[in-house]
Amino acid sequence: MARKTFEIPEMYRSPVIRNVKEANQITDPRKKDLHPTELDFGPVTFLIPRHFGFCYGVENAIDIAYRTVEENQGKNIYLLSEMIHNPTVNEDLQKRGVKFLFETDGTEQIPLDSLQPEDIVIVPAFGTTLEVESKLKAKGINPYQYNTTCPFVEKVWNRGNQLGRKGYSLVVHGKHSHEETRATFSHSADHSPVVVVLNPEEARILAEIITEKRPLDDFKLYFGHKSTDGFNPLKDLEYFGVINQTTMLATETQEVMDILKEAAKERFGEEKVLDHFADTSDTLCYATNENQSATYALADARPDIAIVVGGYNSSNTMHLVEILEHHCPTYHIRDAGEFNSSSEIHHFDQWKKEILTSKNWLPVTHNGLRIALTSGASCPDILVDEVLLKILSFYPNARPVEEVISPFVKTAALEY
Repeated sequence: MARKTFEIPEMYRSPVIRNVKEANQITDPRKKDLHPTELDFGPVTFLIPRHFGFCYGVENAIDIAYRTVEENQGKNIYLLSEMIHNPTVNEDLQKRGVKFLFETDGTEQIPLDSLQPEDIVIVPAFGTTLEVESKLKAKGINPYQYNTTCPFVEKVWNRGNQLGRKGYSLVVHGKHSHEETRATFSHSADHSPVVVVLNPEEARILAEIITEKRPLDDFKLYFGHKSTDGFNPLKDLEYFGVINQTTMLATETQEVMDILKEAAKERFGEEKVLDHFADTSDTLCYATNENQSATYALADARPDIAIVVGGYNSSNTMHLVEILEHHCPTYHIRDAGEFNSSSEIHHFDQWKKEILTSKNWLPVTHNGLRIALTSGASCPDILVDEVLLKILSFYPNARPVEEVISPFVKTAALEY
């Protein structure tokens, strides 16, 4: 897909991280180097991954949404739900008068029946279900006029549709309550039997049901609430493919595919497996792959701690945290406001699903502290800047920002 240029509001553009990214694009245009960039401020060094922050789909959504608001002054403007999982962006749109029709879990906030044909409805980057599309059309509203659905989400739907026309069922690797997975399920169920699996553990359960190592009743226990009506794994998984929620761990999606492919081999024989199991590895989102690969390289750089900036309901951000927390203490924060001081931080624990307060989070080292700093795909770079500057404020003897980023500014200027 050709790279477009999007209009991103100036308030989301960063004076620090932007220069690092632009310099890296010039020195590594083919994106072969995954080593993180080191910003050495003396007492603290920030390790900045090669790929992070706004992806193509998010930039596309922000461009469309802000243009829609600008061009429709005085009209009622609604988003079906959070446009992306970043509170700063969503709160700013609300300040501009945009109202949300649904909570992220699908709970209706404003009845669709109350809308008028002249109202503006923006479809979020996650897409929406066929049921909601149908209701909007019934109200005289075109659901595709202001559609910010990520092109890579649509690519997954299109691949699923291709398989459905060939008689394949679909296994969706995703969180069944997530907006994107709900939308993917709806679009897929229109043409195929569908079941959602969360992780490799659930894939193994499904594999054991397919190979009859588990009783058929286990399907209803584990998957009955996230499969199409009447789904029979022994019948419906004779021919199937795996598609995914684009923000899941790419390595985990591949593992789910491998587990289910092995089950198909066992059931149908290795020589016939490709007749029964469709290769759908081409549906993995490039940005998810890039960001996660860069995060693994960030972890390999041996940071003392990691800070991940992003919404607390952002799936892709949580997966970056998951990668890093195996290597060092990792803190998932919304923005720089989560630092009370150098000795106390508020951060989200995705496993406990609560915001924790940690004291003495900033370790004291004799050789200089190394902090991995990254963000989710829906997080504006300016928020990463603010976190970096806030941490630097705890080190009065740190080198000036202008001095540290000067080489990157000069390299970035070569493009112009």
